[in-house]
Amino acid sequence: MNLETSIEYVKGIGPEKAKLIKNVLGISTVEDFLNFFPIRYLDKSKVHKIAQLKDVSTDVQLKGKITSVQEIQTGKTKRLSAKFNDDTGTMDLVWFQYSKWMKEQLPINREIYIFGKINVFNNQFSMPHPEIEIEEKKDTDNRLKPIYPSSEKLTKRGLNQKFFQTILRNICKEIPNLIHENFPDYLMKAFKFLSRQHTYLNVHFPKDMEHFEKANYRLKFEESFFFQLGYGLKKLHHKSHTAGNPFPIVGDHFNNFYENHLPFDLTEAQKRVLKEIRLDMKKPIQMNRLLQGDVGSGKTMVALLTMLIALDNGFQSCMMAPTEILAQQHYNGIKDLLKETKVNVRLLTGSTKAAERKIIHKELENGELSILVGTHAVLEDKVKFKNLGLAIIDEQHRFGVAQRAKLWAKNKIPPHILVMTATPIPRTLAMSFYSDLDVSVIDEMPVGRKPIITAHRREKDRAYVYNFCREEIQKGRQVYFVYPLIEESETLDYKNLMEGLENVMDNFSKYNVTMLHGKMKPDEKDAAMNYFASGKSEIMVATTVIEVGVNVPNASVMVIESAERFGLSQLHQLRGRVGRGAEQSYCILMTSDKLSSDSRTRIKTMVETNDGFKISEVDMQLRGPGDILGTQQSGVVDFKRLDLVNDSAIIKTTKNTVEKILEADPLLTRPDNQIIKNYYLRNYKGKNKWGKIS
Repeated sequence: MNLETSIEYVKGIGPEKAKLIKNVLGISTVEDFLNFFPIRYLDKSKVHKIAQLKDVSTDVQLKGKITSVQEIQTGKTKRLSAKFNDDTGTMDLVWFQYSKWMKEQLPINREIYIFGKINVFNNQFSMPHPEIEIEEKKDTDNRLKPIYPSSEKLTKRGLNQKFFQTILRNICKEIPNLIHENFPDYLMKAFKFLSRQHTYLNVHFPKDMEHFEKANYRLKFEESFFFQLGYGLKKLHHKSHTAGNPFPIVGDHFNNFYENHLPFDLTEAQKRVLKEIRLDMKKPIQMNRLLQGDVGSGKTMVALLTMLIALDNGFQSCMMAPTEILAQQHYNGIKDLLKETKVNVRLLTGSTKAAERKIIHKELENGELSILVGTHAVLEDKVKFKNLGLAIIDEQHRFGVAQRAKLWAKNKIPPHILVMTATPIPRTLAMSFYSDLDVSVIDEMPVGRKPIITAHRREKDRAYVYNFCREEIQKGRQVYFVYPLIEESETLDYKNLMEGLENVMDNFSKYNVTMLHGKMKPDEKDAAMNYFASGKSEIMVATTVIEVGVNVPNASVMVIESAERFGLSQLHQLRGRVGRGAEQSYCILMTSDKLSSDSRTRIKTMVETNDGFKISEVDMQLRGPGDILGTQQSGVVDFKRLDLVNDSAIIKTTKNTVEKILEADPLLTRPDNQIIKNYYLRNYKGKNKWGKIS
């Protein structure tokens, strides 16, 4: 028997059962079975007393006697009930499905052990469908008993827990021939790991909980370690094989702007991130860096200063955004910041007129245009740069791999890449799934920025909320009302945009109201946004189209209707549309009276914190890692033991460990690292093209 052996050749299985197991559980080899881990364990080492029982969720074991049995009829249904006594009290054993032979074969007045879950009703304990063992036939092995994932289809065919336990015992006997070490001695000693063989034995049949915890930690560490190793090797390969144009100079463009036109002092976080980028771009290697920062943390300023470094070294830059509104916002911001300089900046989107396009194409090719801001229009073949040295991508998850590759091809030597996101990614995910990128985090807000005050209100508070909005408008401020739907919903509890617009116009008849939603044409959206941004209307009624790319510093109130319908990340992004000016801003979360547990958690989190990273951690706990990453990347979240929500400490430890190993031995050529290299090549390289070693 080896790891690749088909399970049909394992004692106790055969072709028919093997086919069924493969269809239901996806298990086809001995290795698959070894990695088919228990979901919980039964502890039969302890015997409880009835008088000492509490309302517990775990299975318990008791010792005593069945003193009587009776069938009880309730309407058309029957159940079998038995009195079970020990020397401290009495409780009922209940079977809702049973056969005649069960009633006849129950061991009356004999010492037995019962095992199962306890139910409590009116302070009386009962145990439905207990497992029964007669004392003289009791299994004397007090190890924790594994319970494996199963299904009714398997159980009906006799493939029950006893079957799986027997099969795994047979396979575990072969572990000395099947499982080989994949960590060198220095790691084994540093982390006091169980051997890999003992790890598998103690995850399937643990001696006790202490041994299980050690085995479980080792398996989680192993999964995270080799995942991080793959990404680490990929990053090293990229750095050793992808040439980039070095930017050694910080010259007049950067210094003039920094000393004379910087509108505010940079935060320490911005300075730190800028230094990390600067060190990257000095090298003749393509930079590949992710810049994370909360809404309003100053990512655009970092991007602009980076583009000025590129310009000082004789290179052009482009910044690509996923929507026209966001591209326009970036363009307006950069243009305004550079208005006192001679730096040439232009905007290219799908709406750019033909005459303007001709100028852009000409100036790009002759080098007169230093900075191009745009949408997907930048990727068109006819858009040719003289010397593109830096590409900045905002909200990378909205661009496909093929689209990004087109940007790389805009120069013979690929441009340096800076990816920006305003959606804080939980640190655990950033460490795991962006390990091939260098990650920079702006975790500090600009000085003087007032935290947004967030409040939760219900329908009964609507008059108060409207009065508050009127007071803010009278101070010269503007207000957003955001709705989750555009058209009539089957669920009448939720407000929709059209009803909302009518309601707002009725209650704010003195003021101008603008509407914005995703079904409008691009030029209609721009017109509506510009009308609101110019201050000509005091109120904007919108859907989540304003989530990204609307910058109106004068807007001080965000009312989110049916807030329970939005995810945490979306609520946080929407809230970030206010608080962009000097005045105090507010976010009001309107909900129905009845909220689910998850909705209550989301609303409570929003009220308690403005920290996007804390919010993203709660979001991941509620939604899971796959949804946070998006559909394109959620498929890689396929760990058998590692939990990205709860195992951040392990992920951090393995990331640091892998970095130290690869720093000292990039190609794993040292004799003591051969064991790691061989395991990686066998188990990962062919399946996931992460790293390049051979």
